[in-house]
Amino acid sequence: MTTGLFTADRRRPRVVIVGGGFGGLRAARGLRHAPADVVLIDRVNHHLFQPLLYQVATALLPPGDIAPPLRRFLAGQANADVLLGEVTAVDPAGRTVRVTAADGADRSVPYDYLVLAAGTTDDYFGHDDWAAVAPGMKTLRQAVDLRSRLLRAFEAAAATPDPGARRAWLTFAVVGAGPTGVELAGQLAALARRTLRSQFRTLDPAHLRIVVVDAGEHVLAPFANQLRRHARRRLRRLGVEIVLGHQATGIDDSGLTVTPAHDKGGSRRIAARTVVWAAGVRPVPLAAQLAEATGARTDRKGRVVVGEDCAVPGHPQVFAIGDIANVHDLPGIAEPAIQQGRYVAEVISHRLGQGAHPGPFRYHDLGTMATISPFDAVADVRGLRLHGPLGKAAWAGVHLGFLVGWANRAAVLAAWAWALGTRRRRQQLILDTIRH
Repeated sequence: MTTGLFTADRRRPRVVIVGGGFGGLRAARGLRHAPADVVLIDRVNHHLFQPLLYQVATALLPPGDIAPPLRRFLAGQANADVLLGEVTAVDPAGRTVRVTAADGADRSVPYDYLVLAAGTTDDYFGHDDWAAVAPGMKTLRQAVDLRSRLLRAFEAAAATPDPGARRAWLTFAVVGAGPTGVELAGQLAALARRTLRSQFRTLDPAHLRIVVVDAGEHVLAPFANQLRRHARRRLRRLGVEIVLGHQATGIDDSGLTVTPAHDKGGSRRIAARTVVWAAGVRPVPLAAQLAEATGARTDRKGRVVVGEDCAVPGHPQVFAIGDIANVHDLPGIAEPAIQQGRYVAEVISHRLGQGAHPGPFRYHDLGTMATISPFDAVADVRGLRLHGPLGKAAWAGVHLGFLVGWANRAAVLAAWAWALGTRRRRQQLILDTIRH
């Protein structure tokens, strides 16, 4: 199928899917019996399970356990192929997408149906220069690089004779108190106190400081009050300092400046050699290009507003799903994207003469959850609010269920069990070398 990838001369309809995340992969799998050729385009060759990226960053999981190759996953699907490249533009009139392919060449890929599931990127709210000193966690590369930064901070603290410099190296600031920020802070506390404490005997645990900063008034703002309160209490017991109602107004390689978000109070400086950004995301630039090309509206977050069938208004052959789209204003988490991917596959299959039309898209909320520590998590499952070990069990079951592939599930479960039983983490690798 690859030889005809860039030509319109083909025997069957072609469905082009942009993005191999939760929505795109489910759409591709949902079309496995459809009378069409499926082309999945992504900038990377793997499907990334983003909810566990922070566990790669904190040396708990190896990258491969949460990132199975796309080609391996689709190897048994005879009507599917993968194209490694970046989609830079959509031409609805010509029904093509412009791709910078793996060989560096720019080419056009024709489509009969298009599913855009390209996801998001970090949003620094007009301060993109902060990305170099406060990286986010949206990609596998970012997580692996952050792992090196975290571990190198402990090595630097152990090497310096200056007490002030040592404290700065042992201060870790997380901007954002949503699920990503809370989970990262909790795992960082576990890494430092359960694993590294015995390995760095010259460091004083009292000098370790983990700070979570958020402009809002709550930790885990989307959750119910009782779960927010539990999460805040548990983080404090782990030694995590929580600074709410303050926004970052300056970040550099020696720390960050925070300012009260809702009054004119003074700024304060937090000396931290490691700052991680978990405060916001925005759709990739392709969303704005699609809106301009189709005349579609975007919401205040930059997401493309689509119809009840997830199609772009006026362009029934173009679908947008997941974080790039506003579908009933659903949150940008895995489950809506998964359900939208399956739904769009049913709609396209129906238009190709296979199966009944599924009707308008309806979301089935399976709940929200976040982990705090090795034995504690919060979960809101259809009004059932869990925390502590029960919440952790619910969290673990859902995340293992969403992982792609039984081998990956088994590997992750084994890594969790090893860490809990031994207090060790097997991925303590710093991949870059010291430069003179």
